[in-house]
Amino acid sequence: MAIDPFYEILAARKVIKEAKEINNPELDLAHRGLYFLEDIPGLFKLKNITRLTLSHNKLKNVCGIDYYLINLEILDVTYNRIDEIPNKLTSLPKLRVLNISHNSLNELPQQFGACTVLEILDCSYNNLTHTRLPGNFFKMESLRELYLGDNDFEYFPAEIGNLKNLQILSLAQNDLIEVPGELGQLTKLRELHLQGNILVVLPPEIGFLELASNESVLRLESNFWVPPIEDRLKLGPSHVLDYLRSETYRDLYSRHMSAKPPPPPHTLPSLPLPKRAKKSSKQN
Repeated sequence: MAIDPFYEILAARKVIKEAKEINNPELDLAHRGLYFLEDIPGLFKLKNITRLTLSHNKLKNVCGIDYYLINLEILDVTYNRIDEIPNKLTSLPKLRVLNISHNSLNELPQQFGACTVLEILDCSYNNLTHTRLPGNFFKMESLRELYLGDNDFEYFPAEIGNLKNLQILSLAQNDLIEVPGELGQLTKLRELHLQGNILVVLPPEIGFLELASNESVLRLESNFWVPPIEDRLKLGPSHVLDYLRSETYRDLYSRHMSAKPPPPPHTLPSLPLPKRAKKSSKQN
């Protein structure tokens, strides 16, 4: 039985009132049937809020958050209908974690990369492409975890190499034809998810990343690898990394990139995306 939206809004207002009375810094407004933040008066007066959950609603935007909730550290707006992000959202001075996955974003605003303290960004399950990332996106040097799975990337910008503090990068379930060699500059990377794309080869530089230990994760399945990579992948990711560092592979990679064959059709079955690291969920 569906719940009347009117009663959902009343319930949300009650949550706001209770949070104000006890000065609660964490506010959970998930599953409230919200269409507009303006439906819950008093929200923007809660200046002390550090964590706000608005997941599983019907919001199309989150305007106002960037202006009023200046102490916000964690924002979760997953599973909404958001197709536009306020230009200054990530200029919130304390925002560390932003989860905007499972929405309808086609692009990110030009000032999106202005945040200097953002550590975890999840934009999975949207409609982003490499041409719709703002120019300053890769200036967010504080980023430790970046989730961009299940979007529409065919290529990925070489500027990814600027995010020197990245520990987790997910580009799973896109339409990637190739990835840049600058991924090899991410020396702190401990998880790399490339499964479910249309990749045939990898840049040799990836072979030098520390992704072979038991604490590391390298996901490469469900691509269209050349036979030498496919054969070694059956033995384990560490065997792929060893091969990428070889002179034999460097020659193969050079010849492949010079020939530039057309990409294969994307016909492999989809895979579930990686869950965010347990360590991050504890911090969140």
